[in-house]
Amino acid sequence: MKQLNVYFTFDGTAEKAMNFYAACLGGSIEQIQYFGDAPVETDESHKNRVMHATMRAGDILLMASDQNPGHPVMGGNQVSLSLNFDNEAEQLETFNKLSEGATITMALEDTFWGARFGMLTDQFGIHWMFNWDKPQ
Repeated sequence: MKQLNVYFTFDGTAEKAMNFYAACLGGSIEQIQYFGDAPVETDESHKNRVMHATMRAGDILLMASDQNPGHPVMGGNQVSLSLNFDNEAEQLETFNKLSEGATITMALEDTFWGARFGMLTDQFGIHWMFNWDKPQ
């Protein structure tokens, strides 16, 4: 196996979410296609929804789309994205950026396992974990 990539499904907020993640993680949108651009018949209300988007920030690749009409997005807590940092300053900066409109479930704090760690659920319902292994 070469790599595991994250693919998000949103209900009309894919473009906003991907732009938010690009800004928070220092990345850029590599590709964005809309349902209206596809050579197939698409309901007028769905043409401006994202069919596929990719965002890259260093080695991180996030992909996303908006769900098709009639197929509701089901939120869940079975997946969290874990970011591992090289230094405390980068961890704090990224945590603060992703905290916009988020629910912080664990503030950044030193842990018994020798890391600084925190968790939040962002404004789009995505669960994030932030880990920095402190120097020994």
